[in-house]
Amino acid sequence: MQELMDFLNLEYLRLGSDRQKQAAMVIDELRLWDHLKPCNPILVGTIPIGIDIASSDLDIICHVTDFARFERELKTRYSELVLNFTCSSRTVNNVDRTVARFRYKGWDFEIFAQSLPSTKQNGYRHMIVEYKLLKQLGEAARQKIIELKRSGYKTEPAFAKLLHISGDPYEELLKMYHWPEDRLDAYMKSYMDKENGYE
Repeated sequence: MQELMDFLNLEYLRLGSDRQKQAAMVIDELRLWDHLKPCNPILVGTIPIGIDIASSDLDIICHVTDFARFERELKTRYSELVLNFTCSSRTVNNVDRTVARFRYKGWDFEIFAQSLPSTKQNGYRHMIVEYKLLKQLGEAARQKIIELKRSGYKTEPAFAKLLHISGDPYEELLKMYHWPEDRLDAYMKSYMDKENGYE
């Protein structure tokens, strides 16, 4: 069974690559984790798993139930501290959400809040399954994902292209998140055998 990185604690960023350390530094400067702590913030997306490109932003997901208060607090704390601050709340498919975007010291931020626990949100689950896949695929595949992203692919479609996954990449990767470890291991072994010409 794969050992999972503790993505709920930013310590891995502070000990990571130069870009991850820079991300941790700007998050710390804004005291984002201090302010968002009641909402169980998690940094998701490409930077935590090392497949980011120059245009990648810092995606933070949160668990929120009082959206008006959350939006008000974000505006109070950050609207005059950062560049291009926007924040709005709406309901999509009967699910309330707030999205705040801004720029700080060359980094684009997106804070995404739902009334769903952070670890049950799609952004987290996509990242976890991608992390597990990368652990098995290795460095060459990580570089291929980065190349695909530089050529214009979004993250999940890039994984689908690399792994020859048909169907909706977002849905298929979510399904893989729920697979038992042995099924994921068997799938990856079969994929790598084919790629290496053993089948």
